[in-house]
This record gives sequence, structure tokens and C-alpha cells, in this order.
Amino acid sequence: MTASADFLPLSLCVLTVSDSRTPANDSSGDYLAQALADAGHRLAARALLPDDKYRLRATVSQWIADDAVDGILVTGGTGFTGRDSTPEALMPLLDKRMDGFGELFRAISFEEIGTSTLQSRAFAGLANGTFVFALPGSTSACRTGWEKIIRAQLDARTRPCNLANLKPRLKE
Repeated sequence: MTASADFLPLSLCVLTVSDSRTPANDSSGDYLAQALADAGHRLAARALLPDDKYRLRATVSQWIADDAVDGILVTGGTGFTGRDSTPEALMPLLDKRMDGFGELFRAISFEEIGTSTLQSRAFAGLANGTFVFALPGSTSACRTGWEKIIRAQLDARTRPCNLANLKPRLKE
């Protein structure tokens, strides 16, 4: 499939997973919401939830069940502390894993933070035709993930191929 000559705006949700952040200091969620808007996409919904896998599953399940939602950007909960539960909460919801995303994210992050990237359990996949990207909670990690991977893949003009152009065929 060839890339589109036209930009196709997507409807995206942003979820911040944190026990300590509030709407007043959610710099990672703020960054992602602004970055997707700057790229021409629409913010469909935004939430900030504590590290509670059942609440995460409930919110993300609601979003992936909504045919108007094209993708979900999650920040936080991907580390190794006892409360970090984003992968455990959301991976069971995925129909297909996008293993290359986590691998590429960690490879790029290695250039920025060295071996500390081992602590990232960033991942992506597809659930009910909805893209799900899970990034670490730091704003710099969100910037890396958005600017170096996600933005281009959600832009239908990216060649030779992109995820945005697959959207019509995801539920075949």
C-alpha cells in the first residue's frame, strides 16, 4: 500500500498513568495532547488515572470499543516498581502486538539515556482496530516516542508506508 498524498487527521486519546501527577502538573500528558494537536490530529479524550490495572483496563476498553477513536497514547506505568502495571493492564486487551515499537523505542532511547533504557517496558499494539502506544512517564520519553516514531507512523503521507493508511483495513 502506498502512502496517501493527503494528511488524514486521526482521533486520539491520551491517558496518563500516575499515582503522583495531577492535571496541574501532568507535563507528559500535556506534551502528548499538544503534540498530536500540532500534528493536525484531534484529541478525542484525555484521562489521568492512578497505577491501577483494573481502572486502566476499564478506561482503555471504553476507548477501544468506540469506533470514533483511532488511537490511544498512554504515558506512565511502564517501569519496574511495584505499582507500575500498564503492560499487565493493557497487553491482554491487544489483538496484535507491535513488537517493533518497543524495540525501536529502546534503541533510540539508548542513544539518549544509555543502559537506563532497560527499565522501559514501552509497547504498542492493535485492539479492535485502535492503535495503542504505551510510553514511559517522563516528558522526554514521550517526546522521543512521538517525534521519532509515532508522529510519522500516524501521518498518512509517510513513505514508504505508515499505520494511518492501514486504518480502513484493520478490522478485515
